[in-house]
Amino acid sequence: MSPSDDLRALTERFDVFAGLAQRNGAPPQWRRPATFATLVRFVLEQQVSLASAAAAYARLESQIGAPRPERFLELNDEELRAAGFSRQKARYTREIAVRMLDGSLDLERVIATGDAGRRELLSVTGIGPWTVACFELFVARRPDVWPTGDRALYVSMARNLRLLQVPDKAEGDGIAAAWSPYRSTAAKMLWHDYLGGTSYTIDPRTGFVDNSGMVSS
Repeated sequence: MSPSDDLRALTERFDVFAGLAQRNGAPPQWRRPATFATLVRFVLEQQVSLASAAAAYARLESQIGAPRPERFLELNDEELRAAGFSRQKARYTREIAVRMLDGSLDLERVIATGDAGRRELLSVTGIGPWTVACFELFVARRPDVWPTGDRALYVSMARNLRLLQVPDKAEGDGIAAAWSPYRSTAAKMLWHDYLGGTSYTIDPRTGFVDNSGMVSS
């Protein structure tokens, strides 16, 4: 099924998504390329705002240009700290760079092999379920992915379902289970509303790609 088919199915079955579609229209089809740079962005985005991550990524680009594994590994701790990498995130990203260079992490293979690819990503230190879900949503573009633990999704869920409080991970994920097999579109609709709905515009600094497949600039 296409994203438009998934949108139609959600709006026909669930009042909350019918309301979101009426208010905001279809959500953006955010995409990212299968590159080292995309994994760098995902690491930087862990537990911080997109704006903070984008600023750190821009500082990294000012140091080395478009990030490539071999060039990233040339940076020392001080240079990475100046770009905005914590010690932990520097370690995570260095491991990703090493694994991509030695072939033990191949992003095209990850996309092609489904569950095995998911396990390949999870075997890398610093890549957990949230990062894997984002990769599957924005890079592999799988239709039934739910980024467990994403605070913005739970806040949007509480607002749109009129819950008394923001659900915790177990409750939120339990609610989202009813939206399978369309959870990717459900997540995009909730994120879109959280970001402002019709007033939201994609910030090219966040590294999503347009319909031509080119990185926004």
